[in-house]
Amino acid sequence: MFNLIRRDVILQKRQLLFFIPFILFFIIMGKDPVFTFLVSSIFIPFNTYAYDEKAETNILLNSLPYTRTEIIASRYLGAIIYMILAIGVTSLSLFTFNKPFTMTDIAIGCGLFLLFAAFTFPLFYIFKPGYIFPVVLICFILLAAIGPAIVTFLTEHLTAITDFIVNLTVPSLYTGATLGIMVVYAISWGLTNIIYQRKAF
Repeated sequence: MFNLIRRDVILQKRQLLFFIPFILFFIIMGKDPVFTFLVSSIFIPFNTYAYDEKAETNILLNSLPYTRTEIIASRYLGAIIYMILAIGVTSLSLFTFNKPFTMTDIAIGCGLFLLFAAFTFPLFYIFKPGYIFPVVLICFILLAAIGPAIVTFLTEHLTAITDFIVNLTVPSLYTGATLGIMVVYAISWGLTNIIYQRKAF
């Protein structure tokens, strides 16, 4: 399964040349560190899906001595590994350019990436190749644009939930958010595995 994760990096060696400039663009533009951590985490996993859509890689993968469960596991575990590496590179870049960021920025960026991945990964195995990547890209741009407005609206109108969250201690808030994200990611993993097991290539 490790070879499947390594395969994604090998296949993207050309695209990886754009990874640092891609991150530096957002840093130089003065984007929020949370957003920068989010987009840097998305770069490799979603480029992999885009490549696989074009090359119909799933037909090749299913001819190799790997089970479908291992193939999906490599996607979800690989996304976490690439996220950690992307966070490290982004943190170093922000530090080099003397841009302030906190551990909270990193935590929120990681959480948002895992949630976005959890909701979108199953879609790549539901919809036909060639359609889903543009849809996911458009959805990401829309969420990035209107997400803050939605959060503001919810905090103003769902005061009971807002008050409950505000009254939580910081450790309780982080623990609850972490567990919630892990549960959603695990459910997504299981759902994708079920979809992939039943899919014909």
